[in-house]
Amino acid sequence: MKRLWLAMTAFAVCVAAAPAPSPAPAEDSSPDWSADNIATLERWVAMAPRDAMRSPSADALHTAIERSDTDAVDDAATALALRLARMHLLGSASQSERAGWHIEDTDKAIDLERLLRQSLSVGTLDAYFASLSPRHPDYTALRTAYGEETDTQRRRAIARNMERWRWMPRSLGSDYILVNAAQFEARLWRNGEKAGTWRVIVGKPSTPTPVFSTTVTGVILNPWWEIPASIVRESIGSLVRRNPAYARSRGYVWSEGKYRQKPGPNNALGEMKLAMPNRFSVYMHDTPNKELFEQETRAFSHGCIRTGDALGFAATLLEGVKSREEIDAIVETRKTTTVELAHSLPIYITYFTAAPDADGNVEILNDLYHRDGRISVASAAETECAGWQTLAMS
Repeated sequence: MKRLWLAMTAFAVCVAAAPAPSPAPAEDSSPDWSADNIATLERWVAMAPRDAMRSPSADALHTAIERSDTDAVDDAATALALRLARMHLLGSASQSERAGWHIEDTDKAIDLERLLRQSLSVGTLDAYFASLSPRHPDYTALRTAYGEETDTQRRRAIARNMERWRWMPRSLGSDYILVNAAQFEARLWRNGEKAGTWRVIVGKPSTPTPVFSTTVTGVILNPWWEIPASIVRESIGSLVRRNPAYARSRGYVWSEGKYRQKPGPNNALGEMKLAMPNRFSVYMHDTPNKELFEQETRAFSHGCIRTGDALGFAATLLEGVKSREEIDAIVETRKTTTVELAHSLPIYITYFTAAPDADGNVEILNDLYHRDGRISVASAAETECAGWQTLAMS
């Protein structure tokens, strides 16, 4: 693995240091598909099942080689390499398989063809392919577990979630929040290391928590609850009409042309809510129903993410901005106050049904929202022998 890391580092340095390419004559613009480079490509094609992917067909390349057609060999090898590169970087699922996944994959902007030409010219094709897989340690754990697993159903579950990781940006940054709805868990990462884990409550199967990403800019203490129209129709509207005195005691009011709930101990958002604008109106927030965090399956909300030890979570996010004592003092005022983070923080609301547990062992989780069946699994991946060894890069 050390040799692989060195190769990848050398490749990254080479790409970063390379001057802007100048136009080259047409006859020199083809990639250098030497016999060694073709052998490397074929080796990576054969290894695709180790990442739970189908090996793309190399028939066109083999036909061109048999015909000794140099131009056709270059074209077929380039097409095959780019197809495999896109599979590693972006995944191979169809749009219907990705339905409901609203995290933008910024890796789409990477110029794979330019990087391929550079890697061929400096002899780093191994590092080129190795650098395209997800960098997150969760993917590494899944890949290792996939290679060791012998149970077909567990391998299928792991394979589906390896594919989901390829829909994520290859790098999530050094600091971010990662919520896994299927695991009922939120994790804070700082400087590339896990800084804390919090239990969460997510949406019921009838009102699932959506998969999306956005940016957290601050913490709202003593928030008002802007009651969604669906919940007004479901319960709050009739409560206000039927028993207005009780509704007022619970903090429900008609204000600014909509139903809202005042800050306070009965507020559905509890004592804090993250400022994280998104088109789903889904937020991480506190809850007055603390007892629900003791349940193993925590799917009780209308889609929002109720957070255990919410003020402790807020204090962790606001380290260097507000102390826990200052946060508690603001909460005591019952006045709505927004405290900005020192730096905005990406947040990814995800759905992985195979994920590492606290000890790093991959666990297969309940497919709460019945989404796994959408993702097809390569038959080659199902029959791949377990216990394979990672190939050492030279």
